Amino acid sequence: MDRLEAAKVFVTIVERGSMVSAANALDMSRSMVTRYLSEMEEWSGARLLHRSTRSLSLTPAGEQVLDYCHRLLELANEVPAVSHASVAIPRGLLRISCSQFLAHQILAPVVRQYLASYPQASVNIHVSSQTVDLVAERIDLAIRITNELDPNLIARRLGECESVVCAAPSYLAARAAVLHPEDLTQHNCLTYSYFGDVMWRFYKTDVGAKQAQALNSDPKSNQGQVFNVPVNGNFSANDSMVVLNATLAGEGIAMQPVWAAKPYLDSGQLVPLLTEFKPLSLGVYGVYQSRKHMQPALRVMMDMLVAYFASLKSC
Repeated sequence: MDRLEAAKVFVTIVERGSMVSAANALDMSRSMVTRYLSEMEEWSGARLLHRSTRSLSLTPAGEQVLDYCHRLLELANEVPAVSHASVAIPRGLLRISCSQFLAHQILAPVVRQYLASYPQASVNIHVSSQTVDLVAERIDLAIRITNELDPNLIARRLGECESVVCAAPSYLAARAAVLHPEDLTQHNCLTYSYFGDVMWRFYKTDVGAKQAQALNSDPKSNQGQVFNVPVNGNFSANDSMVVLNATLAGEGIAMQPVWAAKPYLDSGQLVPLLTEFKPLSLGVYGVYQSRKHMQPALRVMMDMLVAYFASLKSC
């Protein structure tokens, strides 16, 4: 835990009188402020605040810790400032959390470029398909693919993940053709999920993506242009690379990110399906703790990821 940041959060809570006001003042999510306060209480080994629905007040231990925090922040302010030029250069460790698929397909080339450009920097990749606690795991940047991002999170849109429905020729050879999204209900669909059935969403290629998103969010306005298809099959996984390998083996039909499937589509190992329909795309987001005092390593890495996703789209 960043104890200096925790001290700053605790002092701000006391000065502002509430965690909501502190979150606004620090440009943090409320959950992050709560997490820092919990870590501060765990660090000090005592409850620091009396909390009710209407007010906050310091406990005796909280009064002592507040004094220590003021002194800690004063000492931090006395540290001689380094030049702006040196601060602007990425240096030190950057911890990134993402799925195995993103680590292989996206981060690997970007990290190589980043480390070659900034020899004083280093990167640690935390591979997980689960949503991680940024503070507890000491994560600087978490990369998530979703259209349902938690509004309490601080995030930057890095790019877009477009998908393609595809299957191996061996799977398609002895089965009915897939001409319409509804045909998928008659096939073995390999899904990226933790359990059960999955909904695949499509729109006609002559409908704009923004219009499709609007139609999909309002079922009453859906006039046959957007299709929500419940698919199921005998295999699912919480890692898309596992699903991709099963698709290549001819086990069924899958929806894959275009950038992951493209080499196999080009070689003929996979065949694109439903080319007159397009799956709804997902946003790719970089999630981080705070907009204030963002370290150069984090800012530069996100800029490089934005540029990389833009290059994928133009290919």
